[in-house]
Amino acid sequence: MGDKFDCLKISNQLCFPLYACSKEIVKKYKPYLDPIDLTYTQYITMMVVWEEKELTVKALGEKLFLDSGTLTPVLKKLEQKGYVKRSRSKDDERNLIITLTKAGEDLQKKAAEIPAKMGKCVCLTKKESEQLYSLLYKILGQIEKEES
Repeated sequence: MGDKFDCLKISNQLCFPLYACSKEIVKKYKPYLDPIDLTYTQYITMMVVWEEKELTVKALGEKLFLDSGTLTPVLKKLEQKGYVKRSRSKDDERNLIITLTKAGEDLQKKAAEIPAKMGKCVCLTKKESEQLYSLLYKILGQIEKEES
């Protein structure tokens, strides 16, 4: 019979393999992101900007599950590199708009090979990848509901 502290064993925690796997996968991105001078957080930010072309910082934060305190330095750096432009909304000055620049579009072409290269680093079948993706977003969706 297990003791009352079995629940505290790291081997019984779902959060630990999620954390460790995430950390290790982000580390695997580094050799692909270094040549285009992006951090992982800058990369995922650019992925959303490439898709949307223009959006508010609030919308960007919601898509990335990041707060503005985390995003602000990332966006400043991306603007310094010329990939995005930050500007106040004409309709509501409280809203900061992020817009993709021509240099940001050009960067997308350089980054296009990264997902395929990273796919080779993950030893899952297509079906397993789809199942994992679905389960992770199920967890994220539940967390969002609880926070609203």
